[in-house]
Amino acid sequence: MELSKDKKGVLNLISNKYIQAAKSGYIIVSVLLCMLGAALIADPTFSVLLLCRLSGLLLVLFGAIRIVGYVSKDLYRLAFQYDLAFGILLIALGALMMLRTDKMANVLFSILGIYVLADALLKVQIAIDAKAFGIDSWWLILAAAVVAGVAGFLLVLRPSESAGAVMISLGAALLAEGALNFITILAAVKIVRRRGPDV
Repeated sequence: MELSKDKKGVLNLISNKYIQAAKSGYIIVSVLLCMLGAALIADPTFSVLLLCRLSGLLLVLFGAIRIVGYVSKDLYRLAFQYDLAFGILLIALGALMMLRTDKMANVLFSILGIYVLADALLKVQIAIDAKAFGIDSWWLILAAAVVAGVAGFLLVLRPSESAGAVMISLGAALLAEGALNFITILAAVKIVRRRGPDV
């Protein structure tokens, strides 16, 4: 059954609002990740407990934004394709960091390192899909994913046990993760103002 023109317009407007909300949320969280990463690099003596709570809050926020992105209907269907499961995982991890801060602080660096590494690997797949889709800036996503993946891997590996070095490594990983998400959302999310919705 074909929808009327008015109903198509309403559904298209709703869909675009979801996409715009997810895109704006991605950009805001990406900037916050970059700011937190830069703060850790500038001040490696940052409180681990406070960092755990802030990271937990950011993960919960980012998880919710990723779920909104997943249910939206952007044109390319690339940036949000893995975001339902990943969004739920981020909300769960973030809640644990805020509710069990003392226990989670001991494994904070490993958890965030694995998160950055896993997200970078998913973004490599997105970059490959973007290339096949004909998006010219696919290589930017790939380059940023490689940098973030290396930063996440080094954070998990922890070549130095120095507290300051580990904090700087986390700062670099968060900075790379923020940049990766910022590049991905700008390159791989397209909002079409006049389009019939999926039926």
